Amino acid sequence: MTVTRQDFEDAVAAYWGVKQAQIEQSLIKEAVGAGTAGAVRGGKHFDAIAVLLAKFFLEAGYPPESIRIARSQRLELPGYYRPQKQWDVVITHENTLVAAFEMKALGGPSFGNNYNNRVEEALGSAVDLRRAVLADLYTGEKPWLGYFFIMQDEAGSRRPVKPATGALPVEEVWHGMSYQDRFALFCERLMAEQLYDAVCYVTSSAADPKPTEPVPSLDWRHFSAAITARISYLKELGLPGHTRQAVGGWDAVWPGARAQGGPAAL
Repeated sequence: MTVTRQDFEDAVAAYWGVKQAQIEQSLIKEAVGAGTAGAVRGGKHFDAIAVLLAKFFLEAGYPPESIRIARSQRLELPGYYRPQKQWDVVITHENTLVAAFEMKALGGPSFGNNYNNRVEEALGSAVDLRRAVLADLYTGEKPWLGYFFIMQDEAGSRRPVKPATGALPVEEVWHGMSYQDRFALFCERLMAEQLYDAVCYVTSSAADPKPTEPVPSLDWRHFSAAITARISYLKELGLPGHTRQAVGGWDAVWPGARAQGGPAAL
C-alpha cells in the first residue's frame, strides 16, 4: 500500500480542518508513539501531513522507534551555528539521519508580516545542518532534507508586490512578483543550491483545499518520488535491514488495522 495522490490531497485538506482521515492518522500516530494530535510538532494543522510523511517510512519497513513526529519523541538535531534545532518530522536509523522535514505555511491577510521569517527559517535550518555535516557531526550516510510549504491562495498572495526602495536596487526578477511567485522562486533556488533534497510547494485555501502546484518540479509527484528514491538508495546500503512485510505486514505495526478499515482499505 503506497502513499497515493489522494492521501496527499486529503492531508492538505486536513490542514484547513476540512477533512480528516482519522482512522489512518490515529493508527500511524499510535504506531510511531506520537500520542495525541496535540503532541505533533507544528500543531493540529500539520498533523495529517506529518502522518503522511511517516507513512512512507513505515511502509518501507522502518521500525516505529525510528520515526519521530511529536515533540515528546526528541525532534532536535545537531547544528553548527547553534547546539541543536527542532525539526518537524525526523527519521533516523542506526547512526544515519534518514530524513528530516520542515513543514511551514504562509497565510493572510498580511502576507508581508511573516514572509521574510519563513524565508529565513528555511535557510537557517538547512544551512545550519549542512554545515554540521561538514563538521562531521553526522557520522552515518549523508542526511536528506525535505521542505513542505503551503501558501494560502487568496487575492493578497496573488497580487503583485512592489519591493521597497532600499539602499541598493533589488534583483530585477523580483519586480512584479506576487508572494506566491516570490515563494516559488525561493523554493526553486533552495533546490538549485542543494540546501534541500526535495521541496513541495503548494497553494491552497480553506474555501478550496484541493492543492495547486504552481511549479512542476516542486509538485507532489516529484516530492514523493524523491522520498521514495531516498528510501531505495538506503535500502541498497542495507537500511533498515528488513521490510515491514517480512515481519508481518501492516498488522504487525497496527494491530487490528484491517478490522478497523485502516490501511488495508486504501
